[in-house]
Amino acid sequence: MLVMRPAQMADLGEVQRLAADSPIGVTSLPDDIERLRDKIAASETSFAAEVSFNGEESYFFVLEDTTTGKLVGCSAIVASAGYSEPFYSFRNETFVHASRELKIHNKIHVLSQCHDLTGNSLLTSFYVVPELVGSAWSELNSRGRLLFVANHPERFADSVVTEIVGYSDENGDSPFWDAIGRNFFDLNYAAAERLCGLKSRTFLAELMPHYPIYVPLLPDTAQEAMGQVHPRAQITFDILMREGFETDHYIDIFDGGPTLHARVSGIRSIAQSRVVPVKIGTLSKGGGRQYLVANAQLQDYRAVLLELDWAPGKPVTLDLEAAEALGVGEGASVRVVAV
Repeated sequence: MLVMRPAQMADLGEVQRLAADSPIGVTSLPDDIERLRDKIAASETSFAAEVSFNGEESYFFVLEDTTTGKLVGCSAIVASAGYSEPFYSFRNETFVHASRELKIHNKIHVLSQCHDLTGNSLLTSFYVVPELVGSAWSELNSRGRLLFVANHPERFADSVVTEIVGYSDENGDSPFWDAIGRNFFDLNYAAAERLCGLKSRTFLAELMPHYPIYVPLLPDTAQEAMGQVHPRAQITFDILMREGFETDHYIDIFDGGPTLHARVSGIRSIAQSRVVPVKIGTLSKGGGRQYLVANAQLQDYRAVLLELDWAPGKPVTLDLEAAEALGVGEGASVRVVAV
């Protein structure tokens, strides 16, 4: 069985294995043992903390195959983007240039660097092994953290954002970076993202142009790359778009990938999930529907994917294996949402 749970320091080696295979641009999952150790330590501290509002906390989850003990995925949530350092984005805007005398009225697409999304909660660090891409297990790895938000709303903001990795070619070159960022740093895109993963995105962002960038002045390849999704990030994009996230307003300042945004109250896994009591019994064999099921705990949070014959308004029947995986017993409450 695959179980989503908080990461532990004992997972460090397995997490680094996942990080080593994550695509360029996932700077929140660097292939660096010390950064990953700090990430897990910060997560453990956050899960243990008493929290009444979203602050500097970060929550890192792993997807474990309990049969083998191997990790097959990971994902995370930062409670408040930009809490310890600025959170930069490019805002898509339209400037109007007009001449009364010539009777010309032009609308020009521009990109303006901003901190608009600071304070929103941030989804980061999504990765699943290739054989699970496109499966329902990818839904568990991504949406399981949203069920955690639903269970602990006081720990998060009213809105959630995520940066999707933008387009880069098989050589790791990004047309968007080459058109803008590379003019300010003598680094290719892969090297810049690697540096951001090991250090911080902030010091590079601070040296980027702070004045509006007129999109028509960019090369066609850079314009075409704006809002494009890296093939290996498509699964993340598709899941979150089905969840009700929206795009078009902001893009990443390095690779031009889309930044998704949603109000917590409008996210499907949160709005449509239900808290129901548990009944221990026998799971249905066929004829049921796939559900994500999560317990209501904090440090012992668990989420699984099950096929259930469940009707709204009634208790959910779990067998002993599922109940033990979730750490719940008869009469406990779990949160369920359909896949």
